[in-house]
Amino acid sequence: MRVLTIIPTYNELESLPITLGRLRAAVPASDVLVVDDNSPDGTGQLADSIAAEDSQVHVLHRKGKEGLGAAYIAGFKWGLDAGYDVLVEMDADGSHQPEQLPQLLDAVEQGADLAMGSRWVRGGKVVNWPLYRQAISRIGSTYSRIMLGVKIKDVTGGYRAFRRTTLEKLNLDQVESVGYGFQVDLAWRVAKMGLTIVERPITFVERELGASKMSGIIVVEAMINVTKWGLMARWNKLTGKDRADNRS
Repeated sequence: MRVLTIIPTYNELESLPITLGRLRAAVPASDVLVVDDNSPDGTGQLADSIAAEDSQVHVLHRKGKEGLGAAYIAGFKWGLDAGYDVLVEMDADGSHQPEQLPQLLDAVEQGADLAMGSRWVRGGKVVNWPLYRQAISRIGSTYSRIMLGVKIKDVTGGYRAFRRTTLEKLNLDQVESVGYGFQVDLAWRVAKMGLTIVERPITFVERELGASKMSGIIVVEAMINVTKWGLMARWNKLTGKDRADNRS
């Protein structure tokens, strides 16, 4: 399989070279696409210099900070156009350990349409997170799972490996989520299509360098969207609109 690992960046000057070094050592066969949102700290320029030395590292420069979802969608489209078989989502800050990527790729090789690194299945855990952060994440995943009717334990998690055909079945141009809710949105869309989703346990490690992009506003916005999606899905089912859509 041709694998492309997509790493969105915004002000990750300190973390990016470490993460790239670990990834290239752990999965040397994977190509890498750094999607930089015009980082003012020079992350994009650093990525260019690394790419100049390593032919398996590529850089996609975007005009500005437009959200995580938009960055990943741009990366997916780039990777699909380039003919990759598996496209991976990975954070630049080291919270997604590159050394655990092989288990996600193994799940795809065994038939998964989407392999997800999960903090909340048996064997999964988080490191250096205070209890309130763990509670927010667990509650968010549980609430999303109930509202959307999916069985995914860590539906908000962002360490994922998509089979090419999975992304091709999604209409990426219809995905409007750009922030924290993007991960929920995409997982829900895959689940609604009846595709095979496999969760593998990971150890999520809180970043040691740089500043987190997460905020309370982003989380609240995501939960509002999840509520809206869940209620709309229930209404469509009640009125029969979903059956009509499926027939069409």
